[in-house]
Amino acid sequence: MIKMRTRLMLVGLLAAAILLPLGTANAAQVGNASWYALRSTTASGERMNPNALTAAHRTLPFGTKVRVKNLHNGRSVVVRINDRGPFVGGRVIDLSKAAAAQIGMIGTGTAKVSVTPLR
Repeated sequence: MIKMRTRLMLVGLLAAAILLPLGTANAAQVGNASWYALRSTTASGERMNPNALTAAHRTLPFGTKVRVKNLHNGRSVVVRINDRGPFVGGRVIDLSKAAAAQIGMIGTGTAKVSVTPLR
């Protein structure tokens, strides 16, 4: 009986260890966003296109789609991660000019946003 209970507890702990990171992978990140419109090559090897809905993030894999919501005005945009950055403290994402325009932050240059990975 004790062996069975111990086994069930171990299976439960193992399942929790596997499944908990999956639940947090889609957790929203909150911080400041900025935008950039360079004409250079991104860290993924793509040519930077200011008219594309793309973004730079420090850790998310290239190709990941995220919803970026401007917390000041409620507007949001879905972008694809294709670059690395931002490298300024307090910023969580750098958006292309087109993405920044969609959430209404061209004039201010930065905005407080939530960044939520999509499945």
